Amino acid sequence: MIELDFEKMGGLVPAIAQDVETGDVLMLAFMNRAAWEETLKTGRATYYSRSRDTLWVKGLTSGHIQNVKEIRVDCDNDTVLLKVEQVGGAACHTGYASCFYQKVDNGSLVTVGEPVFDPKEVYKE
Repeated sequence: MIELDFEKMGGLVPAIAQDVETGDVLMLAFMNRAAWEETLKTGRATYYSRSRDTLWVKGLTSGHIQNVKEIRVDCDNDTVLLKVEQVGGAACHTGYASCFYQKVDNGSLVTVGEPVFDPKEVYKE
């Protein structure tokens, strides 16, 4: 079994999701040991939600799952890079392809791109 260093951040490691085809960074989340093991077992990106204190399979509600195609671990064994197939074209819960849809331009945030879906329709709460 691969041993990640979950101790540096109190049981968590950062997990970066990158589109395997385009190389675009889609999102940053966190994994605990259970999320890591579930990701390895199922091949679907599973993260740990700090706000809800639970595991979550990316896209389980929206249908925009992340099929893991390759996993890389950094030199300190404390950060994970998931190269994923992003089903549905959007990783961000706001409807954008990437969570990094804002860029800094002259001291302001500017939105880059258009949403892929309407979150009000997908997350009917």
